[in-house]
Amino acid sequence: MTVRVQRRMNSARHDLIIIGGGINGAGIARDAAGRGLRAALLEQDDFASGTSSASTKLVHGGLRYLEQFEFRLVAESLKEREVLLHLAPHLITPLRFVLPLIPTARPAWMMRLGLWMYDRLGGAGSLPPSGMVRLAGTAEGVPLKAELQKGFVYWDAWVDDARLVIANLRSAVAHGAQVWPRTRFLGARRDERGWRVEAEGSDGRRLKMYSRALVNAGGPWVERVLSGIAHGGQPAHVQLVKGSHIVVPRIHPGAHAYLLQNEDGRVLFVLPYERHYSLIGTTDVLVEAPEEGALITPQEIRYLLAAANRYLARPLSENDVVWSYSGVRPLYDDGSANPSKTTRDYNLVLDARDDAPLLSVFGGKITTYRKLAEAVLTRLHPWLPTSRAAWTATEVLPGAEGLQDRDAAREALRMHYPALPPHLVNQLFDRHGNATQFVLGNARTEADLGIHFGGDLYECEARYFIEHEWARSADDVLWRRSKAGLHLDAAQRLAFEAWFDLRCPRVSAQSAQQTI
Repeated sequence: MTVRVQRRMNSARHDLIIIGGGINGAGIARDAAGRGLRAALLEQDDFASGTSSASTKLVHGGLRYLEQFEFRLVAESLKEREVLLHLAPHLITPLRFVLPLIPTARPAWMMRLGLWMYDRLGGAGSLPPSGMVRLAGTAEGVPLKAELQKGFVYWDAWVDDARLVIANLRSAVAHGAQVWPRTRFLGARRDERGWRVEAEGSDGRRLKMYSRALVNAGGPWVERVLSGIAHGGQPAHVQLVKGSHIVVPRIHPGAHAYLLQNEDGRVLFVLPYERHYSLIGTTDVLVEAPEEGALITPQEIRYLLAAANRYLARPLSENDVVWSYSGVRPLYDDGSANPSKTTRDYNLVLDARDDAPLLSVFGGKITTYRKLAEAVLTRLHPWLPTSRAAWTATEVLPGAEGLQDRDAAREALRMHYPALPPHLVNQLFDRHGNATQFVLGNARTEADLGIHFGGDLYECEARYFIEHEWARSADDVLWRRSKAGLHLDAAQRLAFEAWFDLRCPRVSAQSAQQTI
């Protein structure tokens, strides 16, 4: 696998320029490039640095959306869950959920009906059906209060959200797309050739590009992007809803997760996370600007702890919180005053005046990103005709090539590297899939991996992130390309930052483009 650095961007001519390097933008770039379009993507920060690395890490239908009669969204999401399990089985894996019954919450008959519909809306799939479970004296009941005697189980899927973005971008580039991290969109205006776009690289250099069509996939910044487009208008609005999560030491040994009902009618997820931890989320807090969603508040921490402690035999305290993260969901503003009831569906708004289309993406969720991308290309087809039809449902993402059985592939990899710790090989496989051998190269022992920064992070992988995955800061590696930052102490993180800054000085957008 080789890397070619592309340095020329000024005056580039494209069929499609996409603004926003989250999951929607990455999916659109991949789909467009695979259909033969000259696609380029601009991201003002690191890829997946916003909402797409701050999700609850689930590919799911959205069980609670049934209460809002979002049957089409749930059905599409469940069908996509099955597609994505096939496209990236190293990044997306089945996850069993336990839903304890509590007298003051939704009655058992309602939950049984909802799960019956959930099993059927997506059609035939690979995951087991839902059912009842006894909690007392079972592994499912271990962390729960003794009075919780029974519940339900159902299946959804877990995803490494930030790595799913990177996988889509790697695929996009392999199909000919150009992707530019840390390249800030400044503005665009129509002319006789389509769109004249201006951007700014991380070195402050102004960049000029031309494109036949423009897609605004700015997520929480979608309205700000529109404000920089001459006569872009304001055809729709987003409702910015902050979702915060906390991470605590592992509260139960099993591989299953929990869906807990809260007193306010919302639900809470408790997920196994990074081997030694549990992830608890999320909140729904309206904010006025994306910047307001950067940090969790003390009130949100107390809310999450109180909701979890209604069920846990050993109550959690604020001292148990080892990490937290927050992100802003850019929900399509459907007029709902309750952020928990705002639709998670997407809305595509097309402005095709002067034969130069501008398509803006409002809302959406990680599970339906691929269908969203297909819908974008369908809407733009009159201006960007292609000979290739929709294709992304069948071509697997990088790392999943030839991957039929995840457990068998992990075992084969461990046998190929017998001198390396099995948990390290497993962790690398979960991040890279069948590309793990490109990361490890000819390494046979831990000494061959280079500097050990702590946790499961070694120099060879850090260099791989830099050379093949656009990592341009220590945080890119510690919190998005991996979650190694959670396993390093403060001194180790500082040491890694020093190494990174020495080995990888800040680079401009001009030298960030890679073709794999």
